[in-house]
Amino acid sequence: MSNKFSIPTPPDFSFRTAVGGHGWYDLPPFVYDEAAGKLGYTYHGRSGRAESVTILANGGSLSVELTSAKGDVEEAEQVVRHILRFDEDFAEFYEAIRAEERFAWVGNLKAGRLLRSATVFEDLVKTICTTNCSWSLTRSMTNNLVDKLGSSSADGRKAFPSAAAMASCTPDFFRDEIRAGYRSPYFVELAESVAAGTIDPEAWLRSDLPTPELKKEIKKIKGIGDYAAENLLKLLGRYDGMALDSWLRGGFYKMHNRERPCPDKKIEKHYKKFGKWKGLAIWCDMTRDWFERAG
Repeated sequence: MSNKFSIPTPPDFSFRTAVGGHGWYDLPPFVYDEAAGKLGYTYHGRSGRAESVTILANGGSLSVELTSAKGDVEEAEQVVRHILRFDEDFAEFYEAIRAEERFAWVGNLKAGRLLRSATVFEDLVKTICTTNCSWSLTRSMTNNLVDKLGSSSADGRKAFPSAAAMASCTPDFFRDEIRAGYRSPYFVELAESVAAGTIDPEAWLRSDLPTPELKKEIKKIKGIGDYAAENLLKLLGRYDGMALDSWLRGGFYKMHNRERPCPDKKIEKHYKKFGKWKGLAIWCDMTRDWFERAG
């Protein structure tokens, strides 16, 4: 038995671009079937159990199935709204890019939402897994974390590990079993701090700090530099950082600089006109071909 319910979607919402516009869909505990328009996700419920949802686009609403008959429907709806960013207003962003013809597709396809996890802690750990490595290694580390430390829901799918589960492991475990390399001691220190309550990543969602100050707070976490902090800030709804990495730089060189490397200052100047939305503008600019290839 399962619980099924629907959630009306915002007028500027597209399930396809909200899920496919950011690489998290490719990492567990997300499971994405693009052809079927179906997204699965497993998370830790307030009950202490792992819960799984399957989300299906259905016209102007989403059909959601909570696979546990004992699952909390209200909580499941909150999780779905959070990961798909239902309550975030992108009208100002669309206005900021309206005059740029190369961004016309963004408004037409209702793009701009970046898929995120149910918790900032999960997004933080995944972000650390993206630093100084290939996407295949990021996937490998994330798969290992979920497979070896995640708790199982009623349907057998596993959630991302809790801070307590990660804190119970040694750096050697993360090196040998997760293949996390230099990140191994960072994961232990971060998990211990979050489990003990000395660091509260979830509070960053509600922080009143100006973005530069919040960025400084995030960068206190070992393994987090400018790129990682600004990437996480985007998932918190703050887009004034560029989050430049080798992939974004390479895309810019190819698209706007005749494939020649250039200083980061030139990239930042190119998107400066978009103000606090410049980090989302460069992301959409560089991911346009994802949707063009898909028709």
